Amino acid sequence: MNYLSRMAAGMAMFALPTLAAAQEAVELNLWTIDDPGEYHYVMADEYMKLHPEVKINLRTVQFEDMVNDLARAVATNSGPDITHIDNPEVALFASRDLLLDLNPLIEKSKIIKVDDIYPGPRASVTYEGGIYGIPRGASTLALYYNADMFRAAGLDPDKPPQTWDELYKAATALTHAENNVYGIAFSAVATESGTFQFLPWVQMTGSDFNNVNTEGAKKALELWKRLLDEKLASPDTLVRSQSDSMSTFIAGSAAMAISGNWEVPRLVKQAKFDYRVTFLPVPEAGATRASALGEGDTVILKSTKHPEAAFAFVEYLYSQMPRSWNEFGLLPASKVEVANPNAPVMYAVFEESMKYARNRGPHAEWRRISQAIQRAIQTTLTGQQDAASALAEAQATIDGVL
Repeated sequence: MNYLSRMAAGMAMFALPTLAAAQEAVELNLWTIDDPGEYHYVMADEYMKLHPEVKINLRTVQFEDMVNDLARAVATNSGPDITHIDNPEVALFASRDLLLDLNPLIEKSKIIKVDDIYPGPRASVTYEGGIYGIPRGASTLALYYNADMFRAAGLDPDKPPQTWDELYKAATALTHAENNVYGIAFSAVATESGTFQFLPWVQMTGSDFNNVNTEGAKKALELWKRLLDEKLASPDTLVRSQSDSMSTFIAGSAAMAISGNWEVPRLVKQAKFDYRVTFLPVPEAGATRASALGEGDTVILKSTKHPEAAFAFVEYLYSQMPRSWNEFGLLPASKVEVANPNAPVMYAVFEESMKYARNRGPHAEWRRISQAIQRAIQTTLTGQQDAASALAEAQATIDGVL
């Protein structure tokens, strides 16, 4: 289906919003973590074609810089009308009365139905009864693996690791230092990505972000350290992003990788081997599954001079949710049908994983909580502290915040 046909079909499926003052030109500034050709750029271009009276100026901000750049912009009254915020950060900005409460606009909307948004994504935009953003999609983590390498190592690719012990044994069998091939790739970087990757391991043991000084969390962190100490994972795991970890896997330098559904489009295009995906392994058979709830939310700053125009664009984003998987590698954040999903087997794994995906927080001081967890990861994996001491120190910081 070409572009114009797809647009016609989209307009037939959804009652697209109409600006109250369509004859008046409106200019909106949008900040995003996307690059040209990616989600927000594609959507903004489409929307401007459908609504010539609206001009959307886009600015790409690096993921790790968004919160600080946005805070500085707000302080100097130079913030955008609309921006993308990582889901645990919505509470931070909402608590400081910087975001527009969308409830009054949603109540009048014929497109956005809050009850149709899945509980996890809905909780990420909810603060003290207000709705301060709309999820553009969702993401979660799973275990990718190279089935060809499994066969070469005598492992059954139809029986991927289900427990932490099985994961460790598989990583050992799949590591070939002489060929610069590691058993597993993941990200333990001292940013939000490190927290994102680590928390599911803690949550599988019955702990959570507010209770990390536990035997279960200690066991999880010690497993990560063992993978590094025994060189089953690359030393640069400490500084490598999730994207870099996946690049290692796609290049054939890692037999397994922990990453999210957003990597599926890249994997399909670039991988030259039999790749598969399965659920994150659990501590032991029968343990509760967990995964991370990722992706961000589209929010409108309270300072905008065009709240209705900004919300009309947000409505358009929401109306295009059925396209999120096939075109952008995002899981739907609401109850919509994805017709003929690309990579259907992988889609089914990630869709099921969403049932176990948990929020980071939400909490207005999430950054301080996350940084305490990041310090515990880094000091343990670099040998500065043992896991128990590092997690006890993190807990003391978290208790102070909470």
